[in-house]
Amino acid sequence: MGRGGQKTDTALENGGRGSSIFTWEEVQKHSRRGDQWLVINRKVYNISDWVKRHPGGIRVISHYAGEDATDAFVAFHPDTKFAQKYLKALQIGELAATEPSQDRQKKERLVSEFRDLREDLERQGLFRADPVFFSVCLGHILLLELLALLLVWTAGTGWLSSLTCAALLATSQSQAGWLQHDFGHLSVFKKSKWNHLLHKFIIGHLKGASANWWNHRHFQHHAKPNVFSKDPDVNMLHAFVLGDTQPVEYGVKKLKYLPYNHQHKYFFLIGPPLLIPVYFHIQIMHTMFFRKDWVDLAWSMSYYLRYFLCFVPFYGFWGSMVLISFVRFLESHWFVWVTQMSHIPMYIDHEKHQDWITMQLKATCNIEQSLFNDWFSGHLNFQIEHHLFPTMPRHNYWLAAPSVKALCEKHGIPYEVKTLWRGLVDVVSSLKKSGDLWLDAYLHK
Repeated sequence: MGRGGQKTDTALENGGRGSSIFTWEEVQKHSRRGDQWLVINRKVYNISDWVKRHPGGIRVISHYAGEDATDAFVAFHPDTKFAQKYLKALQIGELAATEPSQDRQKKERLVSEFRDLREDLERQGLFRADPVFFSVCLGHILLLELLALLLVWTAGTGWLSSLTCAALLATSQSQAGWLQHDFGHLSVFKKSKWNHLLHKFIIGHLKGASANWWNHRHFQHHAKPNVFSKDPDVNMLHAFVLGDTQPVEYGVKKLKYLPYNHQHKYFFLIGPPLLIPVYFHIQIMHTMFFRKDWVDLAWSMSYYLRYFLCFVPFYGFWGSMVLISFVRFLESHWFVWVTQMSHIPMYIDHEKHQDWITMQLKATCNIEQSLFNDWFSGHLNFQIEHHLFPTMPRHNYWLAAPSVKALCEKHGIPYEVKTLWRGLVDVVSSLKKSGDLWLDAYLHK
């Protein structure tokens, strides 16, 4: 049996498991659209056709074509044994015994110790959810909505009561955003189907959005955070330039879609105010109709039906439209600052094929723990732990943090923790730094 994959064609024709032996060089050749292989636990899989049927979407699995996907596979699949059933038919061989377990410059010892850490955290029970915690989260969201409606019912539609109502609804929407995030990551129930059902209820009926749209977008972010062309969260549609590399590339090419040296100023005008009420809203509706996702559309419409039934009697149709637009405006600010303070100031670049833990730590940072910070951010102030273990229930992040920090210190990986204020300020300062890099390259290179 040779190392060049002589039995590959036979294995593929039979649609079954192959016994060919491959080198990393051979695997890496299959990383283009329509021809994609990846490695999980040293076994080589041809996913060229499977990507179209992948429940998590075609893009997230394609991002690992040509490289080791073991840690990403474990991170996204709570029940790996169930997922392995789909992989059996795709296996075409395995890595040669002389090949390292990791491709390119990935650190094999670090990867091995990280996997040991994950197993230890699992033994400690940190991947088991507390049903009381999530029940309280859902309860306080529903209570906020009820209070908003009761306020208008008892106090009328004056300015003060309307502003207070909007604040209550925006708080409810933001907290529902964090809760749908938990179910979307399959971190609450042991059975995925219950997570999926509650996810559709919370993001659809409580927020008016689409579970499938969120899954396909957000899992890409987790798979390759802060990687251009793979993480949709750093696809700024030429509105901003991010990191240290992109600004110089734009400057050298003399690209000036906007005055990027002022992006830290116009960020306040087109970033937090518009992301949810304009960009996300249009994208969600377009996605549901374009993909004919009628189930998600029905869940989404149930939110708007309930909202208008509750508030049209008090504000009329157009008044209710103004109220919900203002609520989305407030929620958008909350969402943008919380999510971006842990990513925008961090390392952003093109694909470097780093190992899982190095990639996640470079792209994320934590915000100091406090009761307020935990509630305000939905525990995403523990962004490092969340990115390393996306299926871990969020109430256990703080318990995992010391072990993660110890592993990072052992291997010299920066584990960054900021104050809430510092995190918010760094969003703006990082945009200014990138804008200055662009201007220098634009004028002098």
